[in-house]
Amino acid sequence: MPAMDMRRGPAGGAFHGAKLALFIGEGLLVYLRDDDPGIPWPAFWDLPGGGREGTESPVECVLRETHEEFGLHLSGDDLVYSRAEPAAQGARAVSWFFAAHLPAAAAGEVRFGTEGQCWRMVKPAAYHRHLRAVPHLRARLAAYLAWRARAQGA
Repeated sequence: MPAMDMRRGPAGGAFHGAKLALFIGEGLLVYLRDDDPGIPWPAFWDLPGGGREGTESPVECVLRETHEEFGLHLSGDDLVYSRAEPAAQGARAVSWFFAAHLPAAAAGEVRFGTEGQCWRMVKPAAYHRHLRAVPHLRARLAAYLAWRARAQGA
């Protein structure tokens, strides 16, 4: 992970939240957000993660959210990618995007929480093309996959 202060982003903006592209086997873990007009992106397919609580770091935030939403216990060592991006809410805030890869058997450990309608494992390309996938997360997933392909020499 970068040696950047994870409480602030590269432009010094306040840290707002964190999301995780969680690959389990060959699939990407996604969930369908509640269909509530009072929340951002109602009835869109989303990735694990959410808003910061208190003074937690981005890593603490994304690990907590993943556990709350899916019952999975990850550690910071599971995270293979991190990047600060402008938060969708703007105002100089940043949001962190992480990626992790778990073995296929981890799908059997998922315990869906109380947020959202349902969860699925999908092919990353299918999420990227889906019209009801959160748009800025589609772009961040594509950036991660391009980075990973370069890192693997593909």
